[in-house]
Amino acid sequence: MRLWSAANLVSNAGTWMQLTAQNLLMLHLTGSAAATGLSLSVQAAPGLLLGLIGGAAVDAWPRRLTASVSQALLALVGFLTAGLVVTGHLTVPVLMALAAVTGLIATVDAPACALLGNDLVPPKDVPSSIALGSVVSGAGRVGGTALAGVVVSWWGPAAAYAANGLSFLAVAAVIPFLRPHPAAGQPTAPAARRPRPAAAQPARRGTGARDGLGFFLRRPRLVALAGITALSSVFGRNYGLTLAVLVTGPLGGAAGAFGTVSTVLAVGGVAGAVLAGRLRSPSVRLVGALAATGALLQIAAGLSPSLWILLLLVAPMAVVESVSDTAGTTVLQTDPPAHLRGRILGVWRTASTGWSLVGPPLLGLLMQVAGARGALVMGGVLIAGAIGGGALLRDRRARRAQEARIPVVPVTCEPLLAGAPVTTERVPVEPVTVEPVTAEPVVPESVVPAPVTFESVTVGSVPPVPARRSGSPRPVPVPCAAPAHDDLCTGACAPAA
Repeated sequence: MRLWSAANLVSNAGTWMQLTAQNLLMLHLTGSAAATGLSLSVQAAPGLLLGLIGGAAVDAWPRRLTASVSQALLALVGFLTAGLVVTGHLTVPVLMALAAVTGLIATVDAPACALLGNDLVPPKDVPSSIALGSVVSGAGRVGGTALAGVVVSWWGPAAAYAANGLSFLAVAAVIPFLRPHPAAGQPTAPAARRPRPAAAQPARRGTGARDGLGFFLRRPRLVALAGITALSSVFGRNYGLTLAVLVTGPLGGAAGAFGTVSTVLAVGGVAGAVLAGRLRSPSVRLVGALAATGALLQIAAGLSPSLWILLLLVAPMAVVESVSDTAGTTVLQTDPPAHLRGRILGVWRTASTGWSLVGPPLLGLLMQVAGARGALVMGGVLIAGAIGGGALLRDRRARRAQEARIPVVPVTCEPLLAGAPVTTERVPVEPVTVEPVTAEPVVPESVVPAPVTFESVTVGSVPPVPARRSGSPRPVPVPCAAPAHDDLCTGACAPAA
Protein backbone atom coordinates (compact mmCIF):
# COMPACT_ATOMS: atom_id res chain seq x y z
CA MET A 1 0.00 0.00 0.00
CA ARG A 2 2.91 2.38 0.68
CA LEU A 3 4.33 1.75 -2.78
CA TRP A 4 0.93 2.38 -4.38
CA SER A 5 0.39 5.59 -2.37
CA ALA A 6 3.84 6.92 -3.34
CA ALA A 7 3.17 6.20 -7.02
CA ASN A 8 -0.24 7.86 -6.77
CA LEU A 9 1.30 10.96 -5.21
CA VAL A 10 3.73 11.30 -8.13
CA SER A 11 0.94 10.66 -10.65
CA ASN A 12 -1.44 13.20 -9.07
CA ALA A 13 1.26 15.84 -9.01
CA GLY A 14 2.00 15.17 -12.69
CA THR A 15 -1.68 15.30 -13.62
CA TRP A 16 -2.19 18.71 -12.02
CA MET A 17 1.06 19.93 -13.54
CA GLN A 18 -0.19 18.95 -17.01
CA LEU A 19 -3.64 20.47 -16.42
CA THR A 20 -2.08 23.78 -15.37
CA ALA A 21 0.26 23.69 -18.36
CA GLN A 22 -2.69 22.93 -20.66
CA ASN A 23 -4.56 26.01 -19.42
CA LEU A 24 -1.48 28.21 -19.85
CA LEU A 25 -0.82 26.75 -23.29
CA MET A 26 -4.39 27.32 -24.44
CA LEU A 27 -4.25 30.91 -23.22
CA HIS A 28 -0.99 31.37 -25.10
CA LEU A 29 -2.40 29.95 -28.34
CA THR A 30 -5.79 31.70 -28.29
CA GLY A 31 -5.59 34.51 -25.74
CA SER A 32 -9.18 33.61 -24.77
CA ALA A 33 -10.39 32.51 -21.35
CA ALA A 34 -13.51 31.08 -23.01
CA ALA A 35 -11.39 28.77 -25.15
CA THR A 36 -9.52 27.65 -22.05
CA GLY A 37 -12.79 26.80 -20.32
CA LEU A 38 -13.95 24.99 -23.44
CA SER A 39 -10.85 22.78 -23.39
CA LEU A 40 -11.69 21.75 -19.82
CA SER A 41 -15.27 20.95 -20.86
CA VAL A 42 -14.01 18.88 -23.81
CA GLN A 43 -11.81 16.88 -21.44
CA ALA A 44 -14.71 16.31 -19.02
CA ALA A 45 -17.25 15.38 -21.75
CA PRO A 46 -16.24 11.70 -22.11
CA GLY A 47 -16.85 11.19 -18.40
CA LEU A 48 -20.38 12.51 -18.85
CA LEU A 49 -21.18 10.53 -21.99
CA LEU A 50 -19.15 7.33 -21.57
CA GLY A 51 -18.77 6.88 -17.82
CA LEU A 52 -21.12 3.86 -17.81
CA ILE A 53 -19.16 2.11 -20.56
CA GLY A 54 -15.86 2.81 -18.82
CA GLY A 55 -17.15 1.29 -15.58
CA ALA A 56 -18.41 -1.78 -17.43
CA ALA A 57 -14.96 -2.21 -18.98
CA VAL A 58 -13.35 -2.12 -15.53
CA ASP A 59 -15.69 -4.90 -14.34
CA ALA A 60 -15.10 -7.01 -17.46
CA TRP A 61 -11.30 -6.75 -17.74
CA PRO A 62 -8.55 -7.77 -15.28
CA ARG A 63 -8.12 -4.83 -12.95
CA ARG A 64 -4.34 -4.64 -12.74
CA LEU A 65 -3.94 -5.05 -16.49
CA THR A 66 -6.58 -2.39 -17.13
CA ALA A 67 -4.89 0.11 -14.83
CA SER A 68 -1.46 -0.60 -16.33
CA VAL A 69 -2.65 -0.13 -19.92
CA SER A 70 -4.59 3.06 -19.13
CA GLN A 71 -1.60 4.59 -17.34
CA ALA A 72 0.65 3.72 -20.27
CA LEU A 73 -1.78 5.32 -22.72
CA LEU A 74 -1.97 8.50 -20.64
CA ALA A 75 1.85 8.60 -20.62
CA LEU A 76 1.82 8.27 -24.42
CA VAL A 77 -0.56 11.24 -24.73
CA GLY A 78 1.71 13.32 -22.49
CA PHE A 79 4.84 12.50 -24.51
CA LEU A 80 3.02 13.13 -27.80
CA THR A 81 1.82 16.54 -26.66
CA ALA A 82 5.30 17.44 -25.43
CA GLY A 83 6.75 16.45 -28.81
CA LEU A 84 4.21 18.55 -30.69
CA VAL A 85 4.97 21.55 -28.50
CA VAL A 86 8.72 21.22 -29.04
CA THR A 87 8.36 20.83 -32.82
CA GLY A 88 5.84 23.67 -33.09
CA HIS A 89 3.09 21.51 -34.65
CA LEU A 90 0.58 21.87 -31.83
CA THR A 91 -2.58 23.74 -32.86
CA VAL A 92 -5.78 24.50 -30.99
CA PRO A 93 -7.85 21.72 -32.68
CA VAL A 94 -5.08 19.19 -31.99
CA LEU A 95 -4.88 20.29 -28.35
CA MET A 96 -8.67 19.95 -28.04
CA ALA A 97 -8.50 16.46 -29.56
CA LEU A 98 -5.73 15.42 -27.17
CA ALA A 99 -7.77 16.75 -24.22
CA ALA A 100 -10.75 14.66 -25.38
CA VAL A 101 -8.55 11.54 -25.69
CA THR A 102 -7.21 12.15 -22.17
CA GLY A 103 -10.76 12.37 -20.82
CA LEU A 104 -11.75 9.21 -22.69
CA ILE A 105 -8.88 7.19 -21.21
CA ALA A 106 -9.69 8.60 -17.75
CA THR A 107 -13.19 7.09 -17.88
CA VAL A 108 -11.51 3.68 -17.53
CA ASP A 109 -8.41 4.69 -15.59
CA ALA A 110 -10.15 6.48 -12.70
CA PRO A 111 -12.42 3.60 -11.52
CA ALA A 112 -9.72 1.00 -12.21
CA CYS A 113 -7.14 2.77 -10.04
CA ALA A 114 -9.67 3.53 -7.29
CA LEU A 115 -10.77 -0.10 -6.98
CA LEU A 116 -7.21 -1.38 -7.32
CA GLY A 117 -6.19 0.64 -4.26
CA ASN A 118 -9.07 -0.87 -2.27
CA ASP A 119 -8.04 -4.38 -3.32
CA LEU A 120 -4.71 -3.98 -1.52
CA VAL A 121 -6.24 -3.83 1.98
CA PRO A 122 -8.73 -5.95 3.95
CA PRO A 123 -12.37 -4.84 3.68
CA LYS A 124 -12.40 -3.29 7.16
CA ASP A 125 -9.55 -0.95 6.16
CA VAL A 126 -11.18 0.33 2.96
CA PRO A 127 -12.28 3.63 4.61
CA SER A 128 -8.69 4.22 5.72
CA SER A 129 -7.47 3.46 2.19
CA ILE A 130 -9.92 5.94 0.69
CA ALA A 131 -8.95 8.58 3.26
CA LEU A 132 -5.29 8.04 2.43
CA GLY A 133 -6.15 8.45 -1.23
CA SER A 134 -7.86 11.77 -0.43
CA VAL A 135 -4.75 12.99 1.38
CA VAL A 136 -2.54 11.91 -1.53
CA SER A 137 -4.87 13.58 -4.03
CA GLY A 138 -4.93 16.85 -2.09
CA ALA A 139 -1.17 16.89 -1.63
CA GLY A 140 -0.64 16.07 -5.32
CA ARG A 141 -2.98 18.86 -6.35
CA VAL A 142 -1.19 21.46 -4.25
CA GLY A 143 2.28 20.22 -5.17
CA GLY A 144 1.53 19.75 -8.87
CA THR A 145 0.01 23.20 -9.27
CA ALA A 146 3.00 24.80 -7.54
CA LEU A 147 5.51 22.78 -9.58
CA ALA A 148 3.76 23.65 -12.82
CA GLY A 149 4.52 27.34 -12.37
CA VAL A 150 8.20 26.63 -11.79
CA VAL A 151 8.58 24.07 -14.60
CA VAL A 152 6.66 26.11 -17.20
CA SER A 153 8.55 29.32 -16.35
CA TRP A 154 11.97 27.61 -16.59
CA TRP A 155 11.57 24.95 -19.31
CA GLY A 156 8.21 25.64 -20.94
CA PRO A 157 4.94 23.64 -21.12
CA ALA A 158 6.57 20.76 -22.99
CA ALA A 159 8.57 19.90 -19.87
CA ALA A 160 5.37 19.74 -17.79
CA TYR A 161 3.78 17.32 -20.27
CA ALA A 162 6.93 15.18 -20.33
CA ALA A 163 7.09 15.10 -16.54
CA ASN A 164 3.49 13.96 -16.40
CA GLY A 165 4.24 11.20 -18.92
CA LEU A 166 7.05 9.98 -16.68
CA SER A 167 4.72 9.98 -13.65
CA PHE A 168 2.23 7.77 -15.51
CA LEU A 169 5.01 5.37 -16.48
CA ALA A 170 6.07 5.19 -12.82
CA VAL A 171 2.57 4.03 -11.83
CA ALA A 172 2.43 1.52 -14.69
CA ALA A 173 5.79 0.10 -13.56
CA VAL A 174 4.60 -0.29 -9.94
CA ILE A 175 1.29 -2.05 -10.67
CA PRO A 176 2.77 -5.51 -11.55
CA PHE A 177 4.39 -5.66 -8.10
CA LEU A 178 1.12 -5.06 -6.23
CA ARG A 179 -0.54 -8.04 -4.56
CA PRO A 180 -4.27 -7.87 -3.77
CA HIS A 181 -5.37 -8.81 -0.25
CA PRO A 182 -6.89 -12.33 -0.02
CA ALA A 183 -10.18 -10.92 1.31
CA ALA A 184 -10.41 -8.18 -1.35
CA GLY A 185 -13.82 -7.84 -2.94
CA GLN A 186 -15.73 -9.19 0.05
CA PRO A 187 -18.30 -6.96 1.79
CA THR A 188 -17.37 -5.27 5.03
CA ALA A 189 -18.83 -6.64 8.26
CA PRO A 190 -21.53 -3.96 8.71
CA ALA A 191 -22.64 -4.31 5.11
CA ALA A 192 -22.86 -8.09 5.49
CA ARG A 193 -25.21 -7.75 8.43
CA ARG A 194 -27.61 -5.54 6.52
CA PRO A 195 -30.21 -7.54 4.62
CA ARG A 196 -30.38 -6.57 0.97
CA PRO A 197 -33.77 -6.17 -0.65
CA ALA A 198 -34.57 -8.75 -3.26
CA ALA A 199 -34.79 -6.09 -5.98
CA ALA A 200 -31.22 -4.99 -5.28
CA GLN A 201 -29.72 -8.40 -5.94
CA PRO A 202 -28.77 -8.82 -9.58
CA ALA A 203 -30.36 -11.73 -11.33
CA ARG A 204 -27.24 -12.37 -13.36
CA ARG A 205 -23.58 -11.45 -13.26
CA GLY A 206 -23.55 -9.59 -16.56
CA THR A 207 -20.97 -7.06 -17.64
CA GLY A 208 -23.29 -4.60 -19.42
CA ALA A 209 -23.53 -0.96 -18.40
CA ARG A 210 -27.30 -1.35 -18.03
CA ASP A 211 -26.82 -3.77 -15.12
CA GLY A 212 -24.88 -1.16 -13.15
CA LEU A 213 -27.41 1.58 -13.86
CA GLY A 214 -30.30 -0.71 -12.89
CA PHE A 215 -28.63 -1.68 -9.61
CA PHE A 216 -27.88 1.96 -8.81
CA LEU A 217 -31.48 3.08 -9.41
CA ARG A 218 -32.93 0.19 -7.41
CA ARG A 219 -30.69 0.93 -4.44
CA PRO A 220 -32.35 3.71 -2.39
CA ARG A 221 -29.24 4.46 -0.33
CA LEU A 222 -27.16 5.08 -3.47
CA VAL A 223 -29.86 7.34 -4.95
CA ALA A 224 -30.02 9.26 -1.65
CA LEU A 225 -26.22 9.57 -1.63
CA ALA A 226 -26.30 10.98 -5.16
CA GLY A 227 -28.98 13.50 -4.20
CA ILE A 228 -27.09 14.69 -1.12
CA THR A 229 -23.81 15.01 -3.02
CA ALA A 230 -25.41 16.79 -5.97
CA LEU A 231 -27.07 19.41 -3.75
CA SER A 232 -23.89 19.96 -1.76
CA SER A 233 -21.73 20.20 -4.88
CA VAL A 234 -23.98 22.67 -6.69
CA PHE A 235 -24.99 24.95 -3.81
CA GLY A 236 -22.42 24.36 -1.11
CA ARG A 237 -18.92 23.39 -2.21
CA ASN A 238 -17.97 25.87 -4.91
CA TYR A 239 -16.03 27.85 -2.32
CA GLY A 240 -13.48 28.92 -4.91
CA LEU A 241 -16.29 30.96 -6.46
CA THR A 242 -18.53 32.01 -3.57
CA LEU A 243 -15.84 32.81 -1.00
CA ALA A 244 -13.75 34.65 -3.59
CA VAL A 245 -16.65 37.00 -4.29
CA LEU A 246 -17.48 37.30 -0.57
CA VAL A 247 -13.90 38.14 0.49
CA THR A 248 -13.15 40.61 -2.29
CA GLY A 249 -16.64 42.12 -2.24
CA PRO A 250 -18.68 42.55 0.98
CA LEU A 251 -15.73 41.90 3.31
CA GLY A 252 -13.45 44.28 1.40
CA GLY A 253 -10.43 41.97 1.29
CA ALA A 254 -7.70 41.82 -1.36
CA ALA A 255 -6.45 38.89 -3.39
CA GLY A 256 -4.02 38.04 -0.57
CA ALA A 257 -6.92 37.69 1.84
CA PHE A 258 -8.57 35.15 -0.43
CA GLY A 259 -5.24 33.33 -0.65
CA THR A 260 -5.30 33.01 3.13
CA VAL A 261 -8.85 31.62 2.99
CA SER A 262 -7.79 29.12 0.30
CA THR A 263 -4.86 27.98 2.45
CA VAL A 264 -7.13 27.40 5.44
CA LEU A 265 -9.49 25.42 3.20
CA ALA A 266 -6.63 23.24 1.96
CA VAL A 267 -5.28 22.58 5.47
CA GLY A 268 -8.77 21.79 6.76
CA GLY A 269 -9.32 19.39 3.87
CA VAL A 270 -6.16 17.46 4.66
CA ALA A 271 -7.04 17.37 8.37
CA GLY A 272 -10.51 16.09 7.51
CA ALA A 273 -9.09 13.34 5.31
CA VAL A 274 -6.79 12.22 8.14
CA LEU A 275 -9.74 12.24 10.54
CA ALA A 276 -11.88 10.29 8.06
CA GLY A 277 -9.28 7.52 8.12
CA ARG A 278 -10.70 6.45 11.48
CA LEU A 279 -14.08 5.63 9.96
CA ARG A 280 -14.96 1.96 9.87
CA SER A 281 -18.58 1.68 8.74
CA PRO A 282 -19.82 5.01 7.34
CA SER A 283 -23.41 5.25 6.20
CA VAL A 284 -25.56 7.52 4.05
CA ARG A 285 -27.11 8.88 7.26
CA LEU A 286 -23.65 10.01 8.39
CA VAL A 287 -23.00 11.64 5.01
CA GLY A 288 -26.32 13.48 5.25
CA ALA A 289 -25.64 14.66 8.79
CA LEU A 290 -22.19 15.97 7.80
CA ALA A 291 -23.60 17.70 4.72
CA ALA A 292 -26.31 19.37 6.81
CA THR A 293 -23.68 20.48 9.34
CA GLY A 294 -21.60 21.95 6.52
CA ALA A 295 -24.70 23.76 5.22
CA LEU A 296 -25.30 25.37 8.62
CA LEU A 297 -21.65 26.47 8.76
CA GLN A 298 -22.06 27.86 5.25
CA ILE A 299 -25.05 29.95 6.38
CA ALA A 300 -22.96 31.32 9.26
CA ALA A 301 -20.10 32.08 6.83
CA GLY A 302 -22.47 34.00 4.59
CA LEU A 303 -23.52 36.13 7.55
CA SER A 304 -19.98 36.63 8.91
CA PRO A 305 -19.29 40.35 9.57
CA SER A 306 -15.49 40.20 9.21
CA LEU A 307 -12.69 38.24 7.61
CA TRP A 308 -11.44 36.84 10.93
CA ILE A 309 -14.81 35.30 11.75
CA LEU A 310 -14.93 33.86 8.23
CA LEU A 311 -11.52 32.24 8.77
CA LEU A 312 -12.78 30.65 11.99
CA LEU A 313 -15.72 29.15 10.10
CA VAL A 314 -13.83 28.07 6.99
CA ALA A 315 -11.63 25.53 8.83
CA PRO A 316 -14.51 23.38 10.20
CA MET A 317 -16.32 23.74 6.87
CA ALA A 318 -13.33 22.15 5.10
CA VAL A 319 -13.01 19.40 7.71
CA VAL A 320 -16.71 18.49 7.47
CA GLU A 321 -16.59 18.52 3.67
CA SER A 322 -13.55 16.23 3.57
CA VAL A 323 -14.97 13.71 6.05
CA SER A 324 -18.30 13.73 4.22
CA ASP A 325 -16.60 13.12 0.85
CA THR A 326 -14.55 10.22 2.26
CA ALA A 327 -17.60 8.65 3.91
CA GLY A 328 -19.64 8.94 0.71
CA THR A 329 -16.85 7.45 -1.40
CA THR A 330 -16.56 4.55 1.05
CA VAL A 331 -20.28 3.79 0.82
CA LEU A 332 -20.12 4.06 -2.97
CA GLN A 333 -17.22 1.63 -3.30
CA THR A 334 -18.25 -0.94 -0.67
CA ASP A 335 -22.06 -1.10 -0.90
CA PRO A 336 -22.36 -2.78 -4.33
CA PRO A 337 -21.23 -6.38 -4.88
CA ALA A 338 -17.65 -6.73 -6.13
CA HIS A 339 -18.61 -7.61 -9.71
CA LEU A 340 -20.65 -4.39 -10.08
CA ARG A 341 -18.38 -1.81 -8.45
CA GLY A 342 -16.73 -0.63 -11.65
CA ARG A 343 -20.11 0.06 -13.25
CA ILE A 344 -21.38 1.83 -10.14
CA LEU A 345 -18.32 4.10 -10.25
CA GLY A 346 -19.07 4.66 -13.94
CA VAL A 347 -22.62 5.75 -13.10
CA TRP A 348 -21.25 8.02 -10.41
CA ARG A 349 -18.69 9.54 -12.79
CA THR A 350 -21.41 10.35 -15.30
CA ALA A 351 -23.63 11.94 -12.65
CA SER A 352 -20.84 13.86 -10.93
CA THR A 353 -19.58 15.23 -14.24
CA GLY A 354 -23.09 16.44 -14.96
CA TRP A 355 -23.54 18.39 -11.76
CA SER A 356 -19.95 19.67 -11.93
CA LEU A 357 -20.74 21.24 -15.31
CA VAL A 358 -24.16 22.56 -14.26
CA GLY A 359 -23.21 23.81 -10.79
CA PRO A 360 -20.90 26.80 -11.44
CA PRO A 361 -23.18 28.56 -13.98
CA LEU A 362 -26.23 28.00 -11.78
CA LEU A 363 -24.43 29.28 -8.69
CA GLY A 364 -23.08 32.26 -10.64
CA LEU A 365 -26.63 33.15 -11.67
CA LEU A 366 -27.75 32.89 -8.05
CA MET A 367 -24.94 35.20 -6.94
CA GLN A 368 -25.85 37.67 -9.63
CA VAL A 369 -29.40 37.81 -8.29
CA ALA A 370 -28.83 37.53 -4.52
CA GLY A 371 -25.16 38.44 -4.08
CA ALA A 372 -22.42 36.37 -2.45
CA ARG A 373 -24.00 36.45 1.02
CA GLY A 374 -27.42 35.59 -0.33
CA ALA A 375 -26.05 32.70 -2.41
CA LEU A 376 -24.25 31.21 0.60
CA VAL A 377 -27.27 31.57 2.89
CA MET A 378 -29.85 30.37 0.37
CA GLY A 379 -27.66 27.46 -0.67
CA GLY A 380 -27.16 26.40 2.93
CA VAL A 381 -30.88 26.62 3.69
CA LEU A 382 -31.70 24.57 0.59
CA ILE A 383 -29.19 21.84 1.46
CA ALA A 384 -30.13 21.60 5.15
CA GLY A 385 -33.87 21.75 4.40
CA ALA A 386 -33.71 19.05 1.73
CA ILE A 387 -31.65 16.70 3.90
CA GLY A 388 -33.85 17.29 6.96
CA GLY A 389 -37.04 16.76 4.93
CA GLY A 390 -35.66 13.57 3.43
CA ALA A 391 -34.74 12.24 6.88
CA LEU A 392 -38.23 12.97 8.23
CA LEU A 393 -39.85 11.29 5.24
CA ARG A 394 -37.66 8.22 5.66
CA ASP A 395 -38.48 7.92 9.37
CA ARG A 396 -42.18 8.30 8.63
CA ARG A 397 -42.08 5.50 6.07
CA ALA A 398 -40.14 3.32 8.49
CA ARG A 399 -42.83 3.83 11.18
CA ARG A 400 -45.60 2.97 8.73
CA ALA A 401 -43.77 -0.18 7.68
CA GLN A 402 -43.35 -1.17 11.32
CA GLU A 403 -47.04 -0.62 12.03
CA ALA A 404 -47.95 -2.74 9.03
CA ARG A 405 -46.01 -5.64 10.54
CA ILE A 406 -48.31 -5.98 13.63
CA PRO A 407 -48.86 -9.72 14.26
CA VAL A 408 -52.28 -11.15 13.33
CA VAL A 409 -53.96 -13.75 15.58
CA PRO A 410 -55.54 -16.33 13.25
CA VAL A 411 -58.93 -17.72 14.34
CA THR A 412 -60.22 -20.65 12.31
CA CYS A 413 -63.87 -21.63 12.72
CA GLU A 414 -65.36 -24.95 11.71
CA PRO A 415 -67.55 -24.35 8.66
CA LEU A 416 -71.23 -24.99 9.33
CA LEU A 417 -71.85 -26.12 5.79
CA ALA A 418 -69.66 -27.87 3.30
CA GLY A 419 -67.72 -25.34 1.27
CA ALA A 420 -68.36 -22.46 3.71
CA PRO A 421 -65.45 -19.97 3.83
CA VAL A 422 -63.01 -19.92 6.70
CA THR A 423 -62.20 -16.40 7.91
CA THR A 424 -59.11 -15.07 9.67
CA GLU A 425 -59.45 -11.82 11.63
CA ARG A 426 -58.18 -10.03 14.71
CA VAL A 427 -60.35 -10.84 17.71
CA PRO A 428 -59.86 -10.01 21.37
CA VAL A 429 -58.92 -13.05 23.46
CA GLU A 430 -60.66 -13.12 26.87
CA PRO A 431 -60.27 -15.69 29.64
CA VAL A 432 -62.99 -18.38 29.61
CA THR A 433 -63.71 -20.52 32.67
CA VAL A 434 -64.98 -24.08 32.30
CA GLU A 435 -67.16 -25.28 35.18
CA PRO A 436 -66.37 -28.62 36.88
CA VAL A 437 -68.04 -31.56 35.16
CA THR A 438 -68.36 -35.11 36.47
CA ALA A 439 -68.66 -37.81 33.85
CA GLU A 440 -69.38 -41.50 34.19
CA PRO A 441 -67.72 -43.36 31.35
CA VAL A 442 -69.34 -46.41 29.84
CA VAL A 443 -67.34 -49.48 30.82
CA PRO A 444 -67.96 -53.20 30.80
CA GLU A 445 -70.37 -54.48 33.40
CA SER A 446 -67.62 -56.45 35.02
CA VAL A 447 -65.62 -53.34 35.71
CA VAL A 448 -66.52 -50.79 38.35
CA PRO A 449 -64.81 -47.54 37.42
CA ALA A 450 -64.10 -44.71 39.76
CA PRO A 451 -65.81 -41.41 38.98
CA VAL A 452 -63.67 -39.03 36.92
CA THR A 453 -63.85 -35.32 37.75
CA PHE A 454 -62.72 -32.50 35.43
CA GLU A 455 -61.46 -29.58 37.43
CA SER A 456 -62.15 -26.00 36.42
CA VAL A 457 -59.65 -24.62 33.91
CA THR A 458 -59.11 -21.00 32.82
CA VAL A 459 -58.31 -20.70 29.15
CA GLY A 460 -55.21 -18.57 28.61
CA SER A 461 -53.40 -19.77 31.74
CA VAL A 462 -52.98 -23.46 30.84
CA PRO A 463 -49.58 -24.36 29.37
CA PRO A 464 -49.67 -25.81 25.89
CA VAL A 465 -50.19 -29.55 25.68
CA PRO A 466 -47.97 -31.32 23.16
CA ALA A 467 -49.90 -32.88 20.33
CA ARG A 468 -50.20 -36.67 20.33
CA ARG A 469 -48.65 -38.46 17.42
CA SER A 470 -50.97 -39.81 14.80
CA GLY A 471 -51.82 -43.50 14.92
CA SER A 472 -54.03 -45.86 16.86
CA PRO A 473 -55.12 -44.65 20.30
CA ARG A 474 -53.08 -45.91 23.20
CA PRO A 475 -55.02 -48.35 25.48
CA VAL A 476 -55.92 -46.81 28.81
CA PRO A 477 -55.42 -49.26 31.67
CA VAL A 478 -58.61 -49.68 33.69
CA PRO A 479 -58.74 -51.62 36.99
CA CYS A 480 -60.27 -54.99 36.18
CA ALA A 481 -61.11 -58.00 38.42
CA ALA A 482 -62.60 -60.27 35.76
CA PRO A 483 -61.25 -63.77 35.14
CA ALA A 484 -58.44 -64.08 32.61
CA HIS A 485 -57.52 -60.52 33.43
CA ASP A 486 -54.33 -60.54 31.43
CA ASP A 487 -56.08 -61.52 28.21
CA LEU A 488 -58.79 -58.94 28.74
CA CYS A 489 -56.27 -56.17 29.43
CA THR A 490 -54.64 -56.79 26.08
CA GLY A 491 -57.89 -55.77 24.46
CA ALA A 492 -58.39 -52.71 26.67
CA CYS A 493 -60.48 -54.78 29.09
CA ALA A 494 -63.13 -55.36 26.45
CA PRO A 495 -65.34 -58.42 27.02
CA ALA A 496 -64.29 -61.42 25.05
CA ALA A 497 -66.47 -62.43 22.13
